Order: sequence, then structure tokens, then C-alpha cells
Amino acid sequence: MQKDQDREKAGGRIQAIGSLCAIAGIMVLLIAAGCMDRESRAVAPDNETALLTVAVTILPQKQFVERIAGEHVHVIVLVPPGASPHTHEPTAKQLEDISRASVYIKVGSGIDFERAWIHKLSGVNPRMTIVDSSEGIQRIAGGHDHEETATPADHSDNSDEGEGTDPHIWLSPKNARIMVENTCRGLTRADPIHADEYRANADAYQKELDALDTEISEDIASREVHTFMVYHPAWSYFAKDYGLVQIPIETDGKEPSPAGIENLILKAKNENITVIFASPESSTKSATVIAEEIGGTLVLVSGLEEDYLGNLKKVAQAFTKGGE
Repeated sequence: MQKDQDREKAGGRIQAIGSLCAIAGIMVLLIAAGCMDRESRAVAPDNETALLTVAVTILPQKQFVERIAGEHVHVIVLVPPGASPHTHEPTAKQLEDISRASVYIKVGSGIDFERAWIHKLSGVNPRMTIVDSSEGIQRIAGGHDHEETATPADHSDNSDEGEGTDPHIWLSPKNARIMVENTCRGLTRADPIHADEYRANADAYQKELDALDTEISEDIASREVHTFMVYHPAWSYFAKDYGLVQIPIETDGKEPSPAGIENLILKAKNENITVIFASPESSTKSATVIAEEIGGTLVLVSGLEEDYLGNLKKVAQAFTKGGE
């Protein structure tokens, strides 16, 4: 009798354990299904209310994406304010964020951040679509002055992308127009439900870029100053578009030697330059020395402001007032 009772108790315990295991299994399946559902919505929204998560490299691209897609997107910027795309490394939080992105719109010009991290970012989220916003843009070799030869873009996915060319393609309204077009196409492929809206918004923004281009051209044509000295040679495309001469202080990512600084001081004096430019993201040491030696001033300009239209207008005015 006692043995029968013991067997019944043991059987009950086994049945209870089995039930708990079954419940746990169901919970795991439900959680997994929920995760898969979230992942599916993040990678490919299939309704009008789901947000498309879009990653970009630099802040100006954020304006491009938001002016095209508006309230339909959540934008992740991988190089944050104050950081340089030549030196920034993604944080753990950014890697977590990009794992949820549907699309990564890269600059595509061979900028250091992308060359160093594009494969890692793709590995974090293999389902993420990568859009090259530089497609169709003619590159300028080097990045030291506007007289360099333009070369066709290299769109390979290897580490030599953009090798030997100036990666700062967005600092030209004409190039930005092409980048916006490529961005619009990428967003439309990822979210065809809003294709007509994206097209109309892109057209409107491109008209603003055209107006900015015309305004800068007319403003520069009315001024006498057409040469500027800047620490980091990021403005080659801008200089080429508007007939300006960019004199860089930095060469191949290195500070100038004492002899190099003396030579730059002489150039500045010969060109009647009274303003030396540097960026908040780069060193100002050499630029400060040169500005002091010529009795001029140091002015900070950035090519990484989120307000792309307003920033380029401001920079154009700064460059052409440098000797007036």
C-alpha cells in the first residue's frame, strides 16, 4: 500500500515537472516569436505606421533623410556631433542600434569611418540594406586644391574604396543633390508604400539645393576674395564648384613642420589672407600659430553640421570675407 502511494506521488511530481517544462517551452517560443516579429518590422516595415530605421554616417545625411522621409523614419547617426569621421569608432550602443536598422546609407566616398567599419557594421546586421549615396559623383584626387583632376567613383566594397580621392563629397550642393537622389531611391526600395511622398519631398529639397547653389555662386562672384587657408583640406569640391583656391595647412593627415608653417605664413601674406580657418573636429594648433603670425584671426567652420543648407551658406560667406 505504501509503495503504491509512493509511486503515485512520484508520478505526480513527474507530471508536474513535465507541465512546467511544457509551459517554459511555450514561453520561449512566444518570446522568440515576439523577437522575430520585432526584427521583421525593423528590417522591412509593411504598413503605413511602422517607422523605417535608417542609419547614416554623418549629420548632414540626417537632414537629407528626414527631408525626404519625414515622420516615416527614425535616423541613427553613427558619427555624433563633435566627432570626426576620420577617427570616430562606433560605441557599443551604436552597434546595438544598427542591429535594428533596415537601411544604412553610407557616404560611399571612402571616408575613414566607413572604410574601417563597414564590414563590422554589416556583420552586426546582415539583413540591413546598404545604400551608396556617392554613386554618380565625380571624385577629386587628393583633396588639396580645386585644380586636381576629377576621377570616376570607385564603388567596390573593399577597403580601397575612394583611395587617393577627397572623401568630403557632401560639401558641394551639386554633389548633395546627387546624394539626395541616391538616398531617395534607397528609401523607396526599402519602403515602397511611401514612394510617391518620398519622391515629392526629394524633388522639393533638391530645388532648395539648387537655390543654395545659385545663391552661393552669386555671392562669391560679387566678392574679391577667392583664396582661403584652412587646416583640414575638406573643401576641395566646394572650391571647385565656385572657383576658389583652398590652401591646406594639414598634409596627408599630418601637422606641418616648422619650415612648412613658415611657408604657409608667407603664402597667407602674399594672398592678403587675414582669416585662417579650422574645424571644431580637428586640431587648431598650427592654424592658431599662423593666424597670430599674420596678425589675423582664427575662425572655426564645420562641414558636419546637421543644418546642411544653413551651414554651407554661412561657410561660403566666411571664406569670401577672409581678406576684405
